[in-house]
Amino acid sequence: MMNLPRPRRGDQLLFLGIMVLTVLAIFLLFYALLWQAGDLINLPNLRIGFYNFCLWNERAGRLQCHQFPELESLGLPWGTLALARLGVYGALVLTLFVPLPLLLARCHRSEGEWHLAVCFLAMASMLLAGGLGLFLTYTWKWITISLLGPGFLALAAAQALLVLLLMATFMFPQKAEDDKSKQKRH
Repeated sequence: MMNLPRPRRGDQLLFLGIMVLTVLAIFLLFYALLWQAGDLINLPNLRIGFYNFCLWNERAGRLQCHQFPELESLGLPWGTLALARLGVYGALVLTLFVPLPLLLARCHRSEGEWHLAVCFLAMASMLLAGGLGLFLTYTWKWITISLLGPGFLALAAAQALLVLLLMATFMFPQKAEDDKSKQKRH
């Protein structure tokens, strides 16, 4: 049996921090996309989200929800909305797959599995930023920053966490390689 060196306490804390941030990002995505139903604005007179587009109708005195082809006449193309949905919900799915390769990489000390987690994080971050940016670009005439609700804040925080996680997971294996090369010299 070969005796492998025990991971240092700093490495263990870094890994634990990465896992906690990953779970927090998943929670924020679930909250925004499932609990809040993808609504970025949810007010009594305005509801705008990935599946809801409801504007106040003065004549009827109530909220009127629009579907296709009405949305296209308002300037929201079907393909654009579909790509935005694919981006944000795809980011949720990819983020769900991050913890397993991280745990496997930690247990097996495998860089390949770690790189897989980095790829999932990179793709999730790009999809979330792209989907949210695309949606906001086409709906900006109805949205003001002060109206954005908890769903938007959760997506923005999840995006920030995904970028932070991407940086941390990208830099973590480099440090591990440096430790291995020092051990080989001694």
